[in-house]
Amino acid sequence: MTRTTVGRIGIIGVGEIGRAVVSGLCDGVGTPPEVFLSPRGERTAAELSARYEGVQVCADNQEVVDRSEAVIIAVRAQDRYEALAGLRVDDDRTVINVMSGVANDDLRQVLATDAALVRAIPLPSVRERRCVTVTFPSHPVADALFEQLGGTQPVADEAAFDVFSALTGTLTTHYAYLATLKSWAVGHGIAADAADRYLRGLFQGAGRALEDETRSLHRLAADHETPNGSNERIRTTWFGPANSEALGMALDDLLAHLRQPAAEGPS
Repeated sequence: MTRTTVGRIGIIGVGEIGRAVVSGLCDGVGTPPEVFLSPRGERTAAELSARYEGVQVCADNQEVVDRSEAVIIAVRAQDRYEALAGLRVDDDRTVINVMSGVANDDLRQVLATDAALVRAIPLPSVRERRCVTVTFPSHPVADALFEQLGGTQPVADEAAFDVFSALTGTLTTHYAYLATLKSWAVGHGIAADAADRYLRGLFQGAGRALEDETRSLHRLAADHETPNGSNERIRTTWFGPANSEALGMALDDLLAHLRQPAAEGPS
């Protein structure tokens, strides 16, 4: 079977995710695709264009669409009406929607196009090509693009997509948890840089253990603690049933929010 390749990619809304996608596609790649950036996010777009030979900043969003096979829409959800107003998208394009909380039906109404629309959740780690990107629906162009960035995980419907989107909302909580551990250590007399260095090494090591997919997440937790040991003590006293239930309720609340109809734009 012939593998789908994407030679011309456009990005409308060049923020952190746009920067990560461009870096992942171009860093250390023998023949990177051509990438066309919108002027939105001017400073980042100019920086990427200067760094990578095949990256160009377009005059406007219409030029991005006209020059691309696949177009990533990465503007903030609340800015979509302004940013996409009047945009003409031919039916042979593939539009990849990475806006949080904006369903494909909503985006199709905004663009008034019959082009293929695919939702996706790329994370900043696509820059290292180590991120599995959830997509809906499965589409050969979008899936080929994200396979280059670490892998793709298509899901069956938009309801499942929303569950994965809610899981993504836990990312900064992980960093805040580490920052809290650091503050606790500093409060007990440890130098801030020493605590920071130790915690980064500790959890980078824990992250590498996740690469062993032969062990379940529960198995990994069990393998990293001994009966009545320090890890078991913290897990059972702090992350007990009440804490676990509270986390589940927070995720349920976020999921309900993601499934609400997106705010209407100007009539």
